[in-house]
Amino acid sequence: MSHEDRIRWDAVYRQRSQQPFPEPDPFLFDYTPPANPLEGRRALDLAGGQGQNGLWLAQQGYTVDVMDISRLALARGRQEMIARGLRNLNFLPVDLDTVDLEPDRYDLVCVFRYLKRELFPALRACVRPGGRVIYETFNSRYQQIVPAFNPTFLLIPGELPAFFDGWKLLHASDTQHISRLVALKPEF
Repeated sequence: MSHEDRIRWDAVYRQRSQQPFPEPDPFLFDYTPPANPLEGRRALDLAGGQGQNGLWLAQQGYTVDVMDISRLALARGRQEMIARGLRNLNFLPVDLDTVDLEPDRYDLVCVFRYLKRELFPALRACVRPGGRVIYETFNSRYQQIVPAFNPTFLLIPGELPAFFDGWKLLHASDTQHISRLVALKPEF
């Protein structure tokens, strides 16, 4: 992304600033194992916006990195973290076009409504053996709702599992205009 992308996303979150803080995505609830804070479990909320999913993961015992390009979104997430009395979150302003994800760092990675196909190798690598990815984003059927949506950022139904070849799939679906996946990285 570029400086223009940051400005654009800051404008989006500026418009949302008076809205109630968003709820976490319910898809997380069924597929997130609890984490004992003493075990040092780490999670990544990639392209996390205001961090509602990361905040929920922190409440489940994870130490969470929330990465997004919008500094305004991250600042609002940080305010919410303080209001909730949480400390186990890092709000990181990053350009996902140039992000360097550390290999074997996270026990859980969640991605919601974001797609950059070139990032999948790094995404796979940053998950620790035995860890998981929880992914949900729009597929090509979304253009029936928003015809002008850029198809570059839409999955083809059935495409998502191919990015996690060799992983154990706990869930993979393409319903209506949403594709979802939960995959476990092999332990070996």
